[in-house]
Amino acid sequence: MTLIKSISGIRGTIGGQVDNALTPIDAVKFAAAYGTWILKRNPNTKLKVVIGRDARISGQMISDLVVSTLVGLGIDVVNLGLSTTPTLEVAVPMENAHGGIILTASHNPKQWNALKLLNEKGEFISGADGEKVLEIANKESFNFADVDNLGGVTHDDSYMQKHIDAILALPLVDKKAIEAANFKIVVDAVNSSGGIFVPALLKQLGVTQITEMYCEPTGHFPHNPEPLPEHLTDLSNKIKEIGAHVGITVDPDVDRLALVCEDGSMFGEEYTLVAVADYVLKHTPGATVSNLSSTRALRDITEAIGQNYSAAAVGEVNVVAKMKEINAVIGGEGNGGVIYPELHYGRDSLVGIALFLSHLAQERKSLSELRDSYPKYTISKNKIELTPEINVDIVLEKMAAKYAHEEVDTTDGVKIYIGKEWVHLRKSNTEPIIRIYSESKSAEAADILAERIITEIKELI
Repeated sequence: MTLIKSISGIRGTIGGQVDNALTPIDAVKFAAAYGTWILKRNPNTKLKVVIGRDARISGQMISDLVVSTLVGLGIDVVNLGLSTTPTLEVAVPMENAHGGIILTASHNPKQWNALKLLNEKGEFISGADGEKVLEIANKESFNFADVDNLGGVTHDDSYMQKHIDAILALPLVDKKAIEAANFKIVVDAVNSSGGIFVPALLKQLGVTQITEMYCEPTGHFPHNPEPLPEHLTDLSNKIKEIGAHVGITVDPDVDRLALVCEDGSMFGEEYTLVAVADYVLKHTPGATVSNLSSTRALRDITEAIGQNYSAAAVGEVNVVAKMKEINAVIGGEGNGGVIYPELHYGRDSLVGIALFLSHLAQERKSLSELRDSYPKYTISKNKIELTPEINVDIVLEKMAAKYAHEEVDTTDGVKIYIGKEWVHLRKSNTEPIIRIYSESKSAEAADILAERIITEIKELI
């Protein structure tokens, strides 16, 4: 059993002993810590927090515990029920709430769940704020409300439509072009919230030919819910079987978007952001951001039109901070996470779908033709396991010094740009491991680069 406490929330497996898994006690403790943090930030104020969950099996249980804990602190709760992470992010400011909690373990298997914490802007809390929540949890310094000052609960299922309405109102969402394209689309939503939200969005975008796969929100995931090629064989086969134009898949909380081409091949999770950014840049040129482990293709298409690209440390909160700093028009992560600040600062598969289909409709290309129009790169993901006595920081410093003649970024570990190739070295926070991501024009070249760097690291140690 596993319990991981971090600055972004608490995540763990269901069942087991307290403090060794996500038990009811742990859920209450962490919800109480978050609620207490909200209370300290807003003294003498009647507080409101928005809650939602994905469809995983443990979701209702964890939701009941969290809602009751916040009510016990005197906080009013707006409960969205089955929702998505981006929908909750949109709902918090619409409700003028003081924060939000989305109950989801994202792409993790069904035995996992998590509490992910939002601030009053509907954005993930900062590292500094996360540390404060952890400190409150560790000290168990909670002060619950008396009987006359308990919070109340409001159930609100209107936010799917409010989220969709906000997407349809965006100037770059071209509903007419999407309707005219007459797309035939297959959706795989791994039996979670996306099974409700994605088809609803597609219908309102004017898509009439929708084949739903695994769209019953039962929480029984039919395959590993991370949208990687090896998990999408059913979707790929269905596309070829019925002659669909596009395959769409999302993770259980609908913040990661992956696409499958008309021939059943993968569009590439790394290229979701690239394609959406290409569309946004054509209509609203500006700066772009992705994290340091994402494909170089976004940098290429941004710089090709004379705009500025910046890389952020890995993690959505870091990408958002960098986007705000440089006023980026589009950003995100190479795991299929699209952040479009015109709507909100959070990874959002729904706005990603609307912008992508607008782009595809206007380009009048097949999905595979669109993919082939972008700079072609492949990422190789490797790691080196080290003995505990080895100082990983010193190893990374030596690698940065060795490649000082190249472009080197030390924002998050060490990223070395070698011509059009790059390698990103990051240490694990939980074990003596160096993660090594490399990218080149082909899988073979990326592997060769990784092997070279691994050999050099071994020589250093």
